[in-house]
Amino acid sequence: MKNIPLKVLLLAIALLTFSCQDKPGQSATVQSEISAKNLSAILDSIWMKEQLPIRERDSMMDIYGPEHDYLIPITEEIRANHEQNMKRIAQIIDTFGWPSPEQSGTNGNWTICNVIQHDTPETREKYIPIMRQAVKDGKLEARWLVRTEDRLATDKGELQIYGGQMKYYKETKSFNVWPVYDPVNVNKRRAAIGLNTIEEHLKERFDFEWNLEEQIERTKAFGRQQLSDSTY
Repeated sequence: MKNIPLKVLLLAIALLTFSCQDKPGQSATVQSEISAKNLSAILDSIWMKEQLPIRERDSMMDIYGPEHDYLIPITEEIRANHEQNMKRIAQIIDTFGWPSPEQSGTNGNWTICNVIQHDTPETREKYIPIMRQAVKDGKLEARWLVRTEDRLATDKGELQIYGGQMKYYKETKSFNVWPVYDPVNVNKRRAAIGLNTIEEHLKERFDFEWNLEEQIERTKAFGRQQLSDSTY
């Protein structure tokens, strides 16, 4: 290769540097567009990493039951993936605050809330105020907030409000709804924030049949147990 004269090399570097600079008035716009694009793509990848193994696990549970050893490897994969995903979600919120739907994309809010939902009670407690503010700011739909609020209620051993949380009960080897506050009026509360009925939700999400009379009795039993525990 022939030697390139120093003057020519310096001129080429100067031209390249100039061409890479943002034009006046465009820098903030370009950076904003790139950030929004990257954020949406990152959240899509987190969604896949978080949800696909969970769906595989749920399918295996349908075949082998929730306590089979076959579930151990996929459960470990879910736990490892989630740990990485939670770190990325925390970085996103620390960097952007709660992102707008335009920044986060179609499934962005769903992804962020699901990852928070799958983490520890302390994490849910930490992000609940941020989520409530995001609802007030029009960045987050209320339906995602109440799922986490119901999960937090189960963390604290309290009645859930909207009925979205299920639990596996080892004593009966079956899933059931975590007891609901005032189950007679749960659909009124759900409708007020744009949710479908509890019957529709549980059937679509868990293939579970809501029985109002049964849930009324379970709520009463829950209350009696809490009262009994408080007397000791």
